[in-house]
Amino acid sequence: MRKTLKNLKEMEKFAKSVAEKISSAPGTGRAVILELRGDLGSGKTTFAQFFVKAFGVKQIVTSPTFVIEKIYKLISKAYKFEHIIHIDAYRLGSGEEMKDLGWDRISSDSENIILIEWPEKIVDILPKDTIKINFEFIDENKREVSF
Repeated sequence: MRKTLKNLKEMEKFAKSVAEKISSAPGTGRAVILELRGDLGSGKTTFAQFFVKAFGVKQIVTSPTFVIEKIYKLISKAYKFEHIIHIDAYRLGSGEEMKDLGWDRISSDSENIILIEWPEKIVDILPKDTIKINFEFIDENKREVSF
């Protein structure tokens, strides 16, 4: 599917629809992993902010560029998930570095949703069935998304 999002409201609606699909999908026995692909400024972090918000998290979501990983606890028991883990792999050299940060533990936990910005940096450890969302900057307001 390919779609042009014309403003922040449309990005929020898109993120909410993805969150709803993930919430209603059957479990896989491990974490649900979303690869957020795109250049700087293409909308990856904005999508993550709206996605986390769709699960009722009130915390301010910021890019985990310098800390690599941020964990948001889901309070509502309405979801089969307990955490959304937002990873920015930009500063990593390989999946081995992510493994050193506990990748095997978090990716095997079926109560986690993992959002990864710059997944191409750790593609060697990602399962084949991750959800891939591509973001493309069109202009100051518009983004093209495909998944």
